[in-house]
Amino acid sequence: MDIADLKSFLVIARHLNLRVAANELNQSPSALSKALRRLESSLNTHLFDRNNKALRLNADGERLRDRAGLMVRLAEQTEAEFRGSRTLLLCRVAAPAVLQWRFGTTLTQLLVHRYPESRLAFSTMFEDAAIIAVSRGEADIGFVTGVAVAANLPAGLEAVPLAAITMQLAAADSHPLVKQATNTKDHGLVSTLDQVLPHDFACPNRSLFCGIERGSRADGWRDDRLPRRIRYWVEDLQVLMSLIRSGHALAYLPDFALREPGLVRVKLSDCPYECVETTHLIWRPSAASGWHRYVAEGLPAVVQGAVAA
Repeated sequence: MDIADLKSFLVIARHLNLRVAANELNQSPSALSKALRRLESSLNTHLFDRNNKALRLNADGERLRDRAGLMVRLAEQTEAEFRGSRTLLLCRVAAPAVLQWRFGTTLTQLLVHRYPESRLAFSTMFEDAAIIAVSRGEADIGFVTGVAVAANLPAGLEAVPLAAITMQLAAADSHPLVKQATNTKDHGLVSTLDQVLPHDFACPNRSLFCGIERGSRADGWRDDRLPRRIRYWVEDLQVLMSLIRSGHALAYLPDFALREPGLVRVKLSDCPYECVETTHLIWRPSAASGWHRYVAEGLPAVVQGAVAA
């Protein structure tokens, strides 16, 4: 069984199409087909069910896919360590876009500080997919919420607490609500529900973390008790932010998003609800090398230190 053939198998398993996989690997479909036959011959088993030109992973193929990513990654890490080369250090991160936004820069700074020639590859996916990617060895680490950890963490993965994210009411500093709000010394801008609810809101239709379609509850606001006037339904995070910055709408955003220039937090004096999400780094200790442990131990310390400060 050859590592190069395992790499080819993983690409085929992802696309379930020889021609598309061959394009990604810059090979001919016939060469890729030979690599697959060679792997199947070495294992004495078929990995795909074939129906005309269509491919579908069978039970043995799924079993191998779950192991092959870890085997390939371990082989790459071993080669890099014994050759004394750091250029092969690639940190693959799987996470929802909003959690990449929260932790991506801090992770980059931490890793590059210790390993200057390291590289990072960020894959945007919702929590369940990120957990699967780390479990299969297709990603080295993931960022997910505590809800996902409690519901769907496979054996062999470890979740390390990072920080709590509190959703907060955000407005542009030019928004009319800001002029209505009371500016207090201790709490900053303070408003009431009667002042806030008549204004237009922007809201994602799906949860920014898990991707489940939840309508007006997708951002954590209690619309069942405090119905808003949602004018803008937005799937893209950058579009959502642009609507807020321009003053077209209010939004219920993660606390770190309010660090963006031109945005202010408006505290509600009479709102009895608060939405808080805990976040975690997930990784697989059994397949880790030294740099994985450095990240798994170092990132929480940096994040929690920054939150405490």
